[in-house]
Amino acid sequence: MTVTRPTHDVVIVGGGHNALVAAAYLARAGRSVVVLERLDHTGGAAVSESPWAGVSARLSRYSYLVSLLPARIVDDLGLRLTLRRRRYSSYTPDPTDPARGVLVDTGDARVTDASFHRTAGSTAEADRYRRLSARVTPLARTVFPSMTEPLPTASALRAALGDDALWDAITARPLGTLLRDSLESDLVRGIALTDGLIGTFSHADDASLRQNRCYLYHVIGGGTGDWDVPVGGMGHVTAELDRAARDAGAEIRTGAPVTSVSPDGEVRYGGTDAGVVAGRLVLAAVGPAVLDHLLAAAGADVQRAPEPEGAQVKVNMLLRRLPRLHDRHVAPAAAFAGTFHVNETMTQLNTAYTEAVVGRIPEPLPAEIYCHSLTDPSILGAELQEAGAQTLTLFGLQVPHRLLDGSDPDAMRATLLAAAERSLDSVLAEPLADCIWETPTGAPCIEARTTADLEESLGMTGGDIFHGPLSWPWREDEADAAAPAEAWGVDTAHSRILRCGSSAARGGAVSGLGGHNAAMAALALLPGC
Repeated sequence: MTVTRPTHDVVIVGGGHNALVAAAYLARAGRSVVVLERLDHTGGAAVSESPWAGVSARLSRYSYLVSLLPARIVDDLGLRLTLRRRRYSSYTPDPTDPARGVLVDTGDARVTDASFHRTAGSTAEADRYRRLSARVTPLARTVFPSMTEPLPTASALRAALGDDALWDAITARPLGTLLRDSLESDLVRGIALTDGLIGTFSHADDASLRQNRCYLYHVIGGGTGDWDVPVGGMGHVTAELDRAARDAGAEIRTGAPVTSVSPDGEVRYGGTDAGVVAGRLVLAAVGPAVLDHLLAAAGADVQRAPEPEGAQVKVNMLLRRLPRLHDRHVAPAAAFAGTFHVNETMTQLNTAYTEAVVGRIPEPLPAEIYCHSLTDPSILGAELQEAGAQTLTLFGLQVPHRLLDGSDPDAMRATLLAAAERSLDSVLAEPLADCIWETPTGAPCIEARTTADLEESLGMTGGDIFHGPLSWPWREDEADAAAPAEAWGVDTAHSRILRCGSSAARGGAVSGLGGHNAAMAALALLPGC
């Protein structure tokens, strides 16, 4: 079939949450939009699923917290969402003595101070930790509002921040310098460093500053740096975006895997209703590596970018009850409600990176955990709630995709799951296995999702949750931003194709920013297309 003229104003390749945001904005503006999604449902990684047959638990299987989704997008699209703030920011048991640990209680400074005193010997480190948090807060107030506007220049944001020393500490020197200058405890330095390593294979002193960019995105979310729990699970976020797009008039075709994308806007897809559509513009809500493959399939000349690489393992669990802690001063419900840091001192995080570089799975595996159901029990059925069941989500760090290359997927999944359990057991007062809920057939309700699983099930090359390295959320002063695609950070090598996902400038995490900004660029371009 040959298409001689556009069938739609915009064709969107991929049906993740960014695609839905873009579709909703464009359709509300009166543009004809079609979304093509390979799977039988939309949402990409922002979905809720029931991993265990016969068990009424709907877990946020991949993405699990919300911070970077601007209120502007929620309001513009009329999304009916409830995001709950967690009272407890984090709990971090001391790996050398799990009978003590740091509990950061945002509702009671005295509780926080007491835990620092028990763990670090005084409250001085608590004061240093608060000063660091207060120091980076202006970054959030300055940078986050710009995320839904055309890319500002670096100099404009630096001037608006009004703190050259902080700007240089974040953008010019490895994060480890700031953390060592600000904090004294290896344990507390690790708490801060983890924000720079989520889905990012790096270390405190990485000269590439990958860890700095990841850290920046984590501390600016919502203008406060808070990470909230979506009531109903991440799938409810996607469901609302899907509803908003359809209500606005967007056409969404699932079970429609795209097979090629031409630079002139022609998009071919397979599935039951295979066919071809053409857009005045094409928005790519897939990673750059996937887009390159689709362009090559259409005969386009492609200069392939380096393959991205994820660096995490995610473990989903359903428990009969929360496990006991060695620390008698902290209730499990407080420890697991926020982010529970496991073997994540700065030294352990850096050592884990070194081990992974030479091809070893880190031992112990650094990980962080939280319990969704403590904040939002609605994801569990009535029977599970009455029985006191709880979910746990574990996110293991420093597991680059290269460790899985050439390995048996099932064997590696089991190996990483065992490493995660050993790490968690090292700071618990009882084995995790004693707390796991079982299915009606007696199978344990625990699963590991590796980078290979993300690549296979969601098409995320290398299991990279960001579709490639995060970029600074601004443009250099000399960069040309005259054209809408460049101004919004969604440009590609082809004028009729825009980035619309996590690979867009300011993309990454469940933010909708890639979709919003691609839609804004598209609306500016369409009159002249």
